[in-house]
Amino acid sequence: MAKDQGAMRMFDTYKHAAEVAEGAGRYQEAAAQYRLAAKCLYESAKDIRGSARESLIRRGDLLVQIADAMEKKAKEQASARLRAEAAAREKNGQGKAGQQKAADGADEPPENIEDLKKELYSYIGLEVVKQEVESLINYVTVMQHRRQAGLPLPDLSLHMVFSGNPGTGKTMIARLMARIYKSLGILSKGHLVETDRAGLVAGYIGQTAIKTKEVIDSAKGGVLFIDEAYTLTNRGGERDFGQEAVDTLLKAMEDMRDDLIVIVAGYTELMEQFVNSNPGLKSRFNRFLEFPDYTVDELMGIFDMRCKKAGYRLKDDQARAALRWKLTEASKDLSTFGNARGVRNLFEQALTKQADRIAGAGEFSKEDLVTLTAEDILRTD
Repeated sequence: MAKDQGAMRMFDTYKHAAEVAEGAGRYQEAAAQYRLAAKCLYESAKDIRGSARESLIRRGDLLVQIADAMEKKAKEQASARLRAEAAAREKNGQGKAGQQKAADGADEPPENIEDLKKELYSYIGLEVVKQEVESLINYVTVMQHRRQAGLPLPDLSLHMVFSGNPGTGKTMIARLMARIYKSLGILSKGHLVETDRAGLVAGYIGQTAIKTKEVIDSAKGGVLFIDEAYTLTNRGGERDFGQEAVDTLLKAMEDMRDDLIVIVAGYTELMEQFVNSNPGLKSRFNRFLEFPDYTVDELMGIFDMRCKKAGYRLKDDQARAALRWKLTEASKDLSTFGNARGVRNLFEQALTKQADRIAGAGEFSKEDLVTLTAEDILRTD
């Protein structure tokens, strides 16, 4: 009974993660989560007989069908992205070499570390993350001084695991870490290459290693940021090539250890499973940064920041109270709302509602163009 209850609790976790990913258009992640949810149902069915067992199996089969549909969408999404990137390169007159040079930023000099610290502390929230990053800066700085003094160095591993819900600043901090490492002389270029399972895994034997190596080579001298990295190991099956990508990555982390840093990111529980799924991963990833959900006050601050950058303002206390109410309700499930991403969506929806309101009025002033009212906030989804 306890085993069944545990499996069903995990089923709820995986199914919720799948629905969140599907709603956000992350179809590859959704497929992986739906398959894990189906696996939980099949496990529960093993100890049950009769119609209840058949019902669980049918539900599992349905989730597998949904996962197949998600994978099809993911492939279509990846193909569309590649076509768009190719069209953009052709339009801009950039070949592969020109695109790589622009990404590398090799001509840009290292930034001042104190300026980067100021930028770090200017971010809203993330207090624990800020402290961890500064401690890491201090550690690397001291190790660099030991190197210059000819003193022995401990085995220095700067690969990291970023865990937390979507929209908590993981990608933003990864970009900053690349610049910090360049400033400290750890990386030669200090650029960031972002990817996920779709960018690393191919559909046929032998292709995944080639595809993964191309991405790794593009990140040499900088940071390789792999979002939703747990999808590389939690699917299983004889036709899954995620492990091939992991094996290629582990070899590169050893071969390029002096000029490549890998940051993997995703939901906390799933990232723990990812790291523990392979002794090689566990030995290389020993720095963990947990990104907490934003508080309501911090979400308010992010909304205000977006208003300031875009040239808008809340009309009055009533509008601010409406915003706080909206964010308070949303914060009851920040994994679905998306933290800072959710604020961005709310802000963009408010602009649409404002446009509908003032366009319908016929005549409007410059003040109307920059003002968001309580009505604009409350009418958002």
